[in-house]
Amino acid sequence: MKSFDEITHLITSELEKINWSKEPSGLYEPIGYVLSLGGKRIRPALTLMACNLFSEDIHQAVNTALGLEIFHNFTLLHDDIMDRADVRRGQPTVHKKWNDNTAILSGDVMQIASYQYVAKTPGNYLKPVLDLFSQTAAEICEGQQYDVDFEKRDTVEPEEYLEMIRLKTAVLLACALKTGAWIGGAGVEDAQNLYDFGINIGLAFQLKDDLLDVYGDEATFGKKIGGDILCNKKTYLLIHALRLATEKEEPELQNWLHSTNDQLSDRKIEAVTSLYNTLGVKAICEDKMEFFYTKAIANLDQVAVPENKKQELRKLASKLMFRND
Repeated sequence: MKSFDEITHLITSELEKINWSKEPSGLYEPIGYVLSLGGKRIRPALTLMACNLFSEDIHQAVNTALGLEIFHNFTLLHDDIMDRADVRRGQPTVHKKWNDNTAILSGDVMQIASYQYVAKTPGNYLKPVLDLFSQTAAEICEGQQYDVDFEKRDTVEPEEYLEMIRLKTAVLLACALKTGAWIGGAGVEDAQNLYDFGINIGLAFQLKDDLLDVYGDEATFGKKIGGDILCNKKTYLLIHALRLATEKEEPELQNWLHSTNDQLSDRKIEAVTSLYNTLGVKAICEDKMEFFYTKAIANLDQVAVPENKKQELRKLASKLMFRND
């Protein structure tokens, strides 16, 4: 079994071989830029790790893995425009370094390229992989739309939020695992257990992201701390704060949510974080993370391969759960 580090090194090496030095440079240069910023490479790594559970030949899944990584980065270009995010992985986002139109068009090309790479999946697995990839791509758009819709609503139920992040984040992790398992020769039950593992670890992963946006270290997190607070993003933390706020806390919370004074941004982050601490929503989020993490490990336990082959996935799940970036 290859380690996570060995697999991510392989992925990085293969990504670097892709030639984005094409004309018009204004279209392709941003693609090379965003892919050069690094990232955790979790999705392609999961593809190859799942394949490796059932086959020593992980190279048969490399093109599919690259397609999933290119697709993921395409979604980030468009998400950053919609969120008006200035920083991604510690560097200016594409729409800030260039402009919105460039980020849209370069993202479109990345989506096309992602399908071109997924289409290189070995022939006997091509149709189910493409079907799952297309289903996943549509679900991610559904999740993003829910996220946008939530911005216009005063209240969002916790269950609605969890469904949104399942679609927006978790399904691509699940797709990566199931796709890799198929290519490696997994049976139906094992492929499904890995898909479910991906869903549950993806939910825990996004809840951790919500926490890091408030309680993380900006130097390691790679983007501004408190960004979700500044844009009133309906995270699991804010949803529970709105539900738990008493007559004493609610006016203050609502006052900050309706604040439009950019000069008070630091005070807003500090004040809302203090309210989160008072209302105990950090612990609520951590408990739900633990719930999904436990479910994910139970799914992995059900995969019928020798225990030593699953250790790298267990270590990665733990790393995602307890990460600081």
